[in-house]
Amino acid sequence: MMKKKIMSASKASLVLLLCQMVSALDVPLDLSQPPTITQQSPKDYIVDPRENIVIQCEAKGKPPPSFSWTRNGTHFDIDKDAQVTMKPNSGTLVINIMNGGKAEAYEGVYQCTARNERGAAISNNIVIRPSRSPLWTKEKLEPNQVREGDSLVLHCRPPVGLPPPIIFWMDNAFQRLPQSERVSQGLNGDLYFSNVQPEDTREDYICYARFNHTQTIQQKQPISVKVFSMDSLNDTIAANLSDTDIYGAKPVTERQPVLLTPTGSTSTKVELRGNVLLLECIAAGLPTPVIRWIKEGGELPANRTFFENFKKTLKIVDVSEADSGNYKCIARNTLGSAHHVISVTVKAAPYWITAPRNLVLSPGEDGTLICRANGNPKPDISWLANGVPIAIAPEDPSRKVDGDTIIFSQVQERSSAVYQCNASNEYGYLLANAFVNVLAEPPRILTAANKLYQVIADSPALLDCAYFGSPKPEIEWFKGVKGSILRGNEYVFHDNGTLEIPVAQKDSSGTYTCVARNELGKIQNEVQLEVKDPTMIIKQPEYKVIQRYGQVSFECIIKHDSTLLPTVIWLKDNGELPGDERFLVGKDNLTIMNVTDKDDGTYTCIVNTTLDSVSASAVLTVVARPNPPFDLELTGQLERSVELSWVPGDENNSPITNFVIEYEDGLHEPGVWHHQTEVPGTQTTVQLKLSPYVNYSFRVIAVNEIGRSQPSEPSEQYLTKSANPDENPSNVQGIGSEPDNLVITWESLTGFQSNGPGLQYKVSWRQKDVDDEWTSVIVANVSKYIVSGTPTFVPYEIKVQALNDLGYAPEPSEVIGHSGEDLPMVAPGNVQVHVINSTLAKVHWDTVPLKTVRGHLQGYKVYYWKVQSLSRRSKRHVEKKILTFRGNKTFGMLPGLEPYSSYKLNVRVVNGKGEGPASPDKVFKTPEGVPSSPSFLKITNPTLDSLTLEWGSPTHPNGVLTSYILKFQPINNTHELGPLVEIRIPANESSLILKNLNYSTRYKFYFNAQTSVGSGSQITEEAVTIMDEVQPLYPRIRNVTTAAAETYANISWEYEGPDHVNFYVEYGVAGSKEDWKKEIVNGSRSFFVLKGLTPGTAYKVRVGAEGLSGFRSSEDVFETGPAMASRQVDIATQGWFIGLMCAVALLILILLIVCFIRRNKGGKYPVKEKEDAHADPEIQPMKEDDGTFGEYSDAEDHKPLKKGSRTPSDRTVKKEDSDDSLVDYGEGVNGQFNEDGSFIGQYSGKKEKEPAEGNESSEAPSPVNAMNSFV
Repeated sequence: MMKKKIMSASKASLVLLLCQMVSALDVPLDLSQPPTITQQSPKDYIVDPRENIVIQCEAKGKPPPSFSWTRNGTHFDIDKDAQVTMKPNSGTLVINIMNGGKAEAYEGVYQCTARNERGAAISNNIVIRPSRSPLWTKEKLEPNQVREGDSLVLHCRPPVGLPPPIIFWMDNAFQRLPQSERVSQGLNGDLYFSNVQPEDTREDYICYARFNHTQTIQQKQPISVKVFSMDSLNDTIAANLSDTDIYGAKPVTERQPVLLTPTGSTSTKVELRGNVLLLECIAAGLPTPVIRWIKEGGELPANRTFFENFKKTLKIVDVSEADSGNYKCIARNTLGSAHHVISVTVKAAPYWITAPRNLVLSPGEDGTLICRANGNPKPDISWLANGVPIAIAPEDPSRKVDGDTIIFSQVQERSSAVYQCNASNEYGYLLANAFVNVLAEPPRILTAANKLYQVIADSPALLDCAYFGSPKPEIEWFKGVKGSILRGNEYVFHDNGTLEIPVAQKDSSGTYTCVARNELGKIQNEVQLEVKDPTMIIKQPEYKVIQRYGQVSFECIIKHDSTLLPTVIWLKDNGELPGDERFLVGKDNLTIMNVTDKDDGTYTCIVNTTLDSVSASAVLTVVARPNPPFDLELTGQLERSVELSWVPGDENNSPITNFVIEYEDGLHEPGVWHHQTEVPGTQTTVQLKLSPYVNYSFRVIAVNEIGRSQPSEPSEQYLTKSANPDENPSNVQGIGSEPDNLVITWESLTGFQSNGPGLQYKVSWRQKDVDDEWTSVIVANVSKYIVSGTPTFVPYEIKVQALNDLGYAPEPSEVIGHSGEDLPMVAPGNVQVHVINSTLAKVHWDTVPLKTVRGHLQGYKVYYWKVQSLSRRSKRHVEKKILTFRGNKTFGMLPGLEPYSSYKLNVRVVNGKGEGPASPDKVFKTPEGVPSSPSFLKITNPTLDSLTLEWGSPTHPNGVLTSYILKFQPINNTHELGPLVEIRIPANESSLILKNLNYSTRYKFYFNAQTSVGSGSQITEEAVTIMDEVQPLYPRIRNVTTAAAETYANISWEYEGPDHVNFYVEYGVAGSKEDWKKEIVNGSRSFFVLKGLTPGTAYKVRVGAEGLSGFRSSEDVFETGPAMASRQVDIATQGWFIGLMCAVALLILILLIVCFIRRNKGGKYPVKEKEDAHADPEIQPMKEDDGTFGEYSDAEDHKPLKKGSRTPSDRTVKKEDSDDSLVDYGEGVNGQFNEDGSFIGQYSGKKEKEPAEGNESSEAPSPVNAMNSFV
């Protein structure tokens, strides 16, 4: 809510207009004028007799007036009284009382006269009376002895003081006596009891009178009241009277109302207009009557009526003649009613309708003085001239009296005088001075020149032009230096010269000129008007709900005129903010830290400027968890129930939603509280069910939206009696741990469930389906019993019953258990294998007889392993895989097989004890499948129109390769793809030169291998043909390679471009439309391990660089290994294998060194000279005949010879090794990884090999490369 505290146009206009109209009639003090009374003491002047009396009389005039006084109608000669002095240049009297004078000697009616050569003004009649605070008269007060239920009035009768004292009742300890509908003080000061009660007995009812004028308090003697109850009264009467008399002592009886004041049925009341009307009715009765007020024939005035003193007093403020009438008070109780009618007459002392006003005339002008007043009764009007009744005043031919009006015609300078109008009736009088001043003066403007007025836009602007002149000047207003006279509805011209612009706008700003002219001259004055933008709160504080100890902020963002300086004040509940450092007042907000309950309230932002003020408020509600309940009480204690009641704590502005009841078992689990029940937040009692043999304590927790309260204090303890157990152990089971036993287990009862001391268990069992008796034992409070010497795996009926010192629990239910299991005896028969495709086979078998299982049949296990790959004819290390098929299955699926391979399998039955014997091995073969992607694709030797492609055969051919498929298409500068060209390449090729390409063109290549089954996944690459000079290389990511395991894959790539690039890897299921998943690579390394993959699933993957829009590699596809049913042994971690590999590496190294030495001795290949001549193929000049770069060449196969430490010239990296890798000696893809999924090659220091055709290298490896491979 926002309030704008800018004075309304009408109100502001009225206030300023009234003020300025008065000032317009003021005669400048440098001109002759009759006296005007400016200050005087009140008509009824009560003075403190201990202080000096000051009777004020101030006046102005030209020449300055002289002063004189009358006392009680005769001249008061102050020079003859040493105690009286008159202030210099003033008519104010000072009567010295403090130096021996007595105030009583100066009581009387005083009147002041101020006189100069142009007339005389007089003051009101000032009645001087000293205040009085007399003592109470001596009186003998008898004790009041009153019967219970009777009415009583204690009279105060204070002394008559001046002014009347304020009455109140207190006791000896100066404590106010409590008042109510039954006991109250009347307007006359008496204390009324509608009916007395025994507790009213006391001896110190004291009436006090406080005289405010003298600041004194007078005390009446204490009054004693003794109330006799009917019981004590009867005892007293019985001791002194006969039985017949005792019968007359009636008990307290109820009585219908009787009015104590006013008495009778009617009364009258006279009140003066404008005063406060007080009507009172006090009634006696039992029960205590209730008072109601009505006005006969009308309604009580709505906004001026108030009820006081428990509705016994009717108060009407600012009464008028319309409030006259009959007012009825009605006192009512259950036995009847009483009423009283008060006839109210409102009289009126005289009041002004039109008071005479000063009149300034020029010689020869006419004018009138009007004096109109009203009252009840109608006041008499009389005129005086210069303090003398006009009938005996000197005659003036220009003056004529007509009742309440004096008419002046053709006045002359001698007509100047002061006239007094007196309006009086029996209730008072009014006296007003008004002068007639005859002057001839040219205009003068009293408003200061170039006065600046500042107002807010859309509010009224009032430009002052206070003037004087005689005759009265005419006023005109202009805007600007050469503006025309202002007219029209947009301006209001007031008689006092003020120009009003009702709705000022920004364009209203400027200079305004006021011109005053009469027949004696002309004068003008300029004022300035500036219209400012209003101050606004554009972001108001909002209602906030905050938890206790939290932090809250109220915003108050303002917009204001740039030339005004606003001040922002924050209030709390319309008062100042607490002086607390938790309240932080910022430029645009108020922040309260660590909020407490006391901070609850309304916060107001007030913005003040010199011209306007705006405010906005918001309420802060502080909420918190409830306070804990208290006063817990147990009632209605029974053996199995009790009633708990409590008193809720403060809900802290968030209603309590429910109560949580908890209990503590002090006998079995002292200090541990358990949940008992919950009840709604409106409930404060609950009936609780109890268990035997428990020492209960309860506590209650209140819950609201904020949270749970602290627990209440615990209730008193209540110990219930013991009883038989109500329940038996749960979760009873019978499972053998050995082939010849039965282990019976159960969940023991808690101490709470035991219902009594001496808890034990009766354990019973018998073999099922055999006519046998129950065998039973009673055991202590344990949870297991072992039965020995049982047959293997036979069913038993079992039951466990609880008992304590008082007896047994109800009969328990029976459960079925089995004695111990043994290993199965036979293997599944008739095992058959149906090969579904190259990676999936289905196995069938016959179930074994259940008797031979000798236990719970859990399922069948299939052991299978790969014997050899049909494409390579190479033996592999055998690693068996296991798949378990639960339940009584007769078939199962074998996923994740390798295509074109030979497998063996067998089947075994499984029970709870273990596995049975294996079935005979079954051999099956998988057909061909599609190959994996080529191991690498390199693009080298770019020329103007050709590129050389080299590749490696698939790591997993999955059959006999038939051909390679190459597809390529150009990419233009807008990354659009051109037409696709497809080439089929024989399977025995490992390189290709593409000719007739466009120069300086980027091409995208798609390359994959084929078997008779179909095409494998493809590998992609991009390359650019060159222009006639070396072109800058584009950043790119190439040779993305994957090596996948069962649930993870190692991704590696090669990057060309700017340094310090952060990579990310995106992957998803191949063929799926789901969004790519993104993994961030730490640092700028060129490998990453994807974890959490699904076994046997094809994935797509690509690599990108952060910050380079659209810069990512082409997609690669890989497939995770099949699910492994049991842990496989990584051959690469076996000690014998590592030793063998080291020995082989050492032999190869020796052979390579020998070859290298022999080659150098031959002198056929001067490598050093070629290196000097051709330091780097990338910076060699092109040959003139074909534009290709100069390069190393080998006489046999023309393949480039690279240093192992250098990056190839085409910036590509091929796969880590050929098909003769460690994979051939491990199981599936797992042979490539350590347990953490990392490459073995990363730890052996293996580097890039030269490309090979097929599975064998076509040249001897370089010794340098060999060393790089095995160091």
